[in-house]
Amino acid sequence: MTGIQAPESEPGTVDEVKNGTQLIKIAAAWLLVLMLALAACIVTIAVVNDKNFGPERTVSHYLNALKAGDGAKALGLLQAKVPSANAAALDGSALAASMTGLKDISIGAAVDGDDKQKVVTVSYTVDGAALTSDFKLLHGPKQWLFFDSWQMVPSTLPHIDVSVVNANQASINGVDVNMPDGRNTFATFYPGRYELEYRSPLFAAPPVARAVTGPEGVAAVGLATGPTSELLSKVDGTIHTYLDGCTEQAVLMPTGCPMSAGSDNRITSAVKWSILEYPAITISPYGGQWVLAPLTVKAQVEFTEQNLFTGLISDMKQAEDFKFSATLSIKGNNVGVTPVLDY
Repeated sequence: MTGIQAPESEPGTVDEVKNGTQLIKIAAAWLLVLMLALAACIVTIAVVNDKNFGPERTVSHYLNALKAGDGAKALGLLQAKVPSANAAALDGSALAASMTGLKDISIGAAVDGDDKQKVVTVSYTVDGAALTSDFKLLHGPKQWLFFDSWQMVPSTLPHIDVSVVNANQASINGVDVNMPDGRNTFATFYPGRYELEYRSPLFAAPPVARAVTGPEGVAAVGLATGPTSELLSKVDGTIHTYLDGCTEQAVLMPTGCPMSAGSDNRITSAVKWSILEYPAITISPYGGQWVLAPLTVKAQVEFTEQNLFTGLISDMKQAEDFKFSATLSIKGNNVGVTPVLDY
C-alpha cells in the first residue's frame, strides 16, 4: 500500500516564497550574530590594547625594572644614552634601593604631546616632597597585528657629581665606590632617590640624598667628612694619659709637659700637679691631612714654700691655662698622637 505524498511546490507559488523568506531570515540572523561577535572582538581588542599595550604600560614596565634592580632592561626601555660616568648605581642593589625611597607612586593617563608623542606623568613623594617625572613616548610597530607598542623618546641618563673630604672611597645607596682624588661622577636612572655617604671607623660623612626626577642636571654632592666618636675618644684618651703622666712628676717644670711653675723661695714640700680641665679635642681637614686644633689644659700646682728673707712658710696653690699642640699619625685604624711643645 503506497502512502499519499504532498504535492511539491510549483515554481512561483506561495509556498516557495515562504521558504525563501525563511532562508533569508536565517541568513540575516547568522549575519547579525557574526557582526555582534566581530563587534565584541573589536571592543575586546580595543580594551585590551588600551589597558595592556598603552604608553602607560611601557612606563610601568620601566618602573618595575628599576624596582627589580634590572638595569639592562630599564636601559632598553628608556632608550637612554649612558654618559661617561661611574655605573655603580645603574644595576643591582644600588638601583633597587633608589626606588625604595619613592612613596605613593602613581602613573597618570597618557596625554598628547608634541610631534605625535604621548606624555605619561609619574607622581610620587621623596622624603615627604611631592615630585613628578614625565616620560615621552612614540607609537611603535603593531604587535600580533592588532596591539600597539610604545617606545620612549631617547634621552641621556642624568648624573651626580660627588666629592668627599680626605677620602678615596664613598658609597651610593649602600654600594661602596672608589673616589679617585676624592671625586667621582655617577650615572643614574630616574626617578630615584640616591644617598651618598662615607663611613669608616675613624672618619665619616653624614649621608646626603638627591632626588633625581629627569634627565636634567642634579645638584652636586659634597660629603663633609669628619672624625667619628671612636677617633675622638682615642685621641682624647691619649691626651688624658699624657697629661696624667705629667702630674706624676713632682717638680715645678715636668719634663716634656706643657705645665710649668716657678718660685723665688725655697720649696719645702713635694710639688703636686692636678688637671682641672682637660683640652677639648677638635680634628679638622687641612691640606689633605687631618690636624688637631691647638690644645689648652688648665692645671693646678700646689706646694709649700719658705720665704728666703723672712723665713715665713706659706702654702701655694695656683691654677693656670697652658697651651700646646699635637700631631696626628693615622695608619689604617691605628692612631698616633704626638704632643708638640713650644717653650
